[in-house]
Amino acid sequence: MIRAWRTVRVLPPLLLLPALLLTGCGTEKASAGTGPGGGTSTAAADPAELASRAQALGIAPELVYVTESPGYTLAQQSVGVSGDDGFSATYWSERTASQIELRVDRVTFTADTCAEQPVGGSDASAGRTKCTPDGDDWYRTAGTWHGYAVPKQGYTILLSGSGVPRETLRKAALAVHRPSAAELDGLLPPAPAPGATSPAPVRRGDLPPNGDGAPDNSVPCEGC
Repeated sequence: MIRAWRTVRVLPPLLLLPALLLTGCGTEKASAGTGPGGGTSTAAADPAELASRAQALGIAPELVYVTESPGYTLAQQSVGVSGDDGFSATYWSERTASQIELRVDRVTFTADTCAEQPVGGSDASAGRTKCTPDGDDWYRTAGTWHGYAVPKQGYTILLSGSGVPRETLRKAALAVHRPSAAELDGLLPPAPAPGATSPAPVRRGDLPPNGDGAPDNSVPCEGC
């Protein structure tokens, strides 16, 4: 039943993510704590708005999900399409430099086929994935990577990480939900204006309002 894992488009190399976030060049972070229990508005995003924004990136609207995990922040420029029309995003911890990868794709896991699939950024050739039932979900490990597969009707939500405690991944899997209106604004770029062929670029916070547009990487110093 399961299909081979497909290459993620748009998502930048995960190994470069900590460096991008630390330099602040061209990458913004959005709060991950706006879902259930996050303390901000949890009103569901307008379905038409979600659809227009997701479809502009080639993502099926029904596959767009977010999660929340204390200490982890959504890396906004990691958001992209997975496979044909799936969804992918990465949450990053500044304290530990570890990452939680969220993917939603049209795959199905069975007891016979689960072990054939890689986990997150693990190398499938390095060894077979080990799968353990955990309620209605699957806990999967491969090398230093591990995570959860949460089956839905016609697709699966995948949470994985390396250097992330299992309990953290489990809680992140339980916290997965459809984006609220507030989360949508920080998740997907606005839909293209009428007649445009691509969505508006992600707004960068490190560019000056005028001049040649070079990133401002200045660091204040004392005694200069």
